[in-house]
Amino acid sequence: MLVTGVPYRHPGLLAKIVATLDVLSGGRAALGIGAGWYEREQRGLGLPVWPAGERLARLEETLQIVAQMFGDDDGPYEGRYYQLAETLCSPKPLGPVPVMVGGGGERKTLRLVATYGDACNLFAQPGHGTEGVAHKLDVLHAHCDDVGRPYEEIRKTILWNGPVPFDGSFTDTLAPYAELGVDEVFVMPMEADVVAFARGLVDHVVEPAAAL
Repeated sequence: MLVTGVPYRHPGLLAKIVATLDVLSGGRAALGIGAGWYEREQRGLGLPVWPAGERLARLEETLQIVAQMFGDDDGPYEGRYYQLAETLCSPKPLGPVPVMVGGGGERKTLRLVATYGDACNLFAQPGHGTEGVAHKLDVLHAHCDDVGRPYEEIRKTILWNGPVPFDGSFTDTLAPYAELGVDEVFVMPMEADVVAFARGLVDHVVEPAAAL
């Protein structure tokens, strides 16, 4: 999963899962997390459905807990929604685990990126140009200035929710995003044959896109 949501796992357990994955993978784990939005899935799994404001507050506490568990402080955590008697995480991750905060909420989510995140993930709408992403990045930049965080420290990523042609035109589509400072693009297979999609990416998209 690119970005998990706070309703799905307790923060302490989530931190343990990611730390274990990092050790097993030789230090290649990353954590993508957001407030969560898909109420149908939450209800279907019997999970609580919290209002948006509470989800965002829980997201902030989760980011704090993960940072504490990955660090040297194994003492308690006392938040409004989560209380941990110990933040012991053994084994620790092999190195810093990048944390990507997904979502484009301008008042809270992007401020959480500026405060806690190593990367943001914004939604790019095919056919709508780059204006939406450009605006979100401007908002993120303002939050960084406000909290005293260098904007350049944050990796900018987008999720492309549309077709990916293999005729070279996709590189032209991505070029304006690269000019905005976007570092990485995530794509989803829109066809049944995901293996062919992955091969098409490798053969026709990855190298010219990286050159941007």
